[in-house]
Amino acid sequence: MCGIVGYIGHREAYPIIIKGLERLEYRGYDSAGVALFDGDKINLAKTKGKVSDLKKKSEDTISTKGSIGIGHTRWATHGVPNDVNSHPHYSNSGELVIIHNGIIENYESIKTELIKRGYTFESDTDTEVLINLIEEVQKKENVKLGKAVQLALNEVVGAYAIAVFDIKKPDEIVVAKLGSPLAIGMGDNEFFVASDASPFIEFTNNAVYLEDEEMAIIRLGKEIKLRKIKNDAVAYPNILELQMNLEEIEKGGYDHFMLKEIYEQPRAILDTYRGRLLADQKLIKMAGIDEHLDKFVNANRIIIVACGTSWHAGLVAEYIFEDLARIPVEVEYASEFRYRNPVITDKDVLIAISQSGETADTLAAIKLAKENGAFVFGVCNVVGSSIARETNAGAYTHAGPEIGVASTKAFTTQITVLSLIALKLAQEKGSLTDEQFTSFLTELEYIPTKVEVALQSNDAIEKIAEVYKDSPNCLYLGRGYNFPVALEGALKLKEISYIHAEGYPAAEMKHGPIALIDESMPVIVIATNKGHYEKVVSNIQEIKSRKGKIIAVVTEGDVQVKELADHVIEVPETLEALTPLLTTIPLQLLSYHIALMRGCNVDQPRNLAKSVTVE
Repeated sequence: MCGIVGYIGHREAYPIIIKGLERLEYRGYDSAGVALFDGDKINLAKTKGKVSDLKKKSEDTISTKGSIGIGHTRWATHGVPNDVNSHPHYSNSGELVIIHNGIIENYESIKTELIKRGYTFESDTDTEVLINLIEEVQKKENVKLGKAVQLALNEVVGAYAIAVFDIKKPDEIVVAKLGSPLAIGMGDNEFFVASDASPFIEFTNNAVYLEDEEMAIIRLGKEIKLRKIKNDAVAYPNILELQMNLEEIEKGGYDHFMLKEIYEQPRAILDTYRGRLLADQKLIKMAGIDEHLDKFVNANRIIIVACGTSWHAGLVAEYIFEDLARIPVEVEYASEFRYRNPVITDKDVLIAISQSGETADTLAAIKLAKENGAFVFGVCNVVGSSIARETNAGAYTHAGPEIGVASTKAFTTQITVLSLIALKLAQEKGSLTDEQFTSFLTELEYIPTKVEVALQSNDAIEKIAEVYKDSPNCLYLGRGYNFPVALEGALKLKEISYIHAEGYPAAEMKHGPIALIDESMPVIVIATNKGHYEKVVSNIQEIKSRKGKIIAVVTEGDVQVKELADHVIEVPETLEALTPLLTTIPLQLLSYHIALMRGCNVDQPRNLAKSVTVE
């Protein structure tokens, strides 16, 4: 859950690395560092804090000259965030330097052995252990850097994406990957290394994504050499053309990436169903489903695995699949599923959902499911990501880059893809009439326009945020399709404002949470006019009788809830199964404004990282 950047070529490395780290800061932002080779020595600067702090420190204290360099922005795993634990890390000789994303699980035993051999350590990190192991192997086996990296990695247990530089080999960088993403940008006699393509998108649109247990030797004037870490077999690079553009990863006039991404949702949803939803032909075209339709139609059940916001999207999908396609669905936290010896058969379909496509626990769940014969389908946003490569088939969400740590458009585009799949299966199974199927297609086609309408409540939501910004707790309630939206709304508030919030099924309020309600407890209730409207109204009355404050998300034109609620936010009417695509919008905006008013870092909330690539 760190960001790494490297450059070797004919340009000045420093500005490329700093700009790249700024773009990767969503991956980790408790410390940062850079190492540059000026033709004579390595100039290293690192510091606790943001990339902006690193920029100031490096320009004040070191030479920033040189056309070879590596940089790192950290989310701490081993060792508290401070200057010493920041990356890059030197080997004891000072000749090798490394940046690392991941965790080396057996670092303590390796460290103990290295100490016996005379090595000393300045930091508390597993990364410093790894670079000294590489140095020890290099000396002991009398091998070049690439071979030393390979042999050392065969001794470690864990996950990593690394870039290593040897002052004795000033024209090369060695990189390797297992469980953490790593991309190599291919320029004209220049190479870029990064956790994703955003640091080098303006320089090249060609990239190689390393597979797990692959390493590469990147040398000026040469083609990159790929090898398998375990058996030294030659690997052949698959050069992909990047779909990202520079404009997509800049803020575009918005104050924060999160706000930009909230407002991008109409376009993102449209891009996600574009070419797939053909309402005039009463057709859904999805190659990943069309080619494996029998797997889904004949499945005993669908298992959905995900984490965080993606898990909430999976819960919405459970309602949609069972309601429309009449297929049993189980939704699992990937982090629990992989460790509890689940019952999986070759009659099961597993859908893995992840915005980044790199979530470590979800990848482990995929591996477990495949080992047990299940058909595995991926839903992710990042082209070329690990989940896209590891699954049997899949569908991209086409949300575009999501930089804000708190996912917004990932949630709505995931629901869009999953809705298309459910509708496709419902049509194939005949569980919907032609009229129902057509109605769903038509209504889904209108959703981007209706999201735009929902976004028009922003000013009213900002005023509500002003009232409740200092609340210590919040309760979110929903029923049916909107219970997962309540969970997601609470998660957003927790993530970026640091207010304790809980999401509950509205009917469960009486089984405990009602004890918390008093005049200082704001309760956000999703009360659209579909589904269990009268039941939700009854829940609202129970809250009002205990002096709770009600913020209600209602359907346009609502009368009954308006009379009870302290504040009302309207969304357009739609089919019940599609209401989550609208009701989540005001909850995202509410969290955003409350966090802003509390002085929180909206795009980079404390202790969180965008892509959880370690357990």
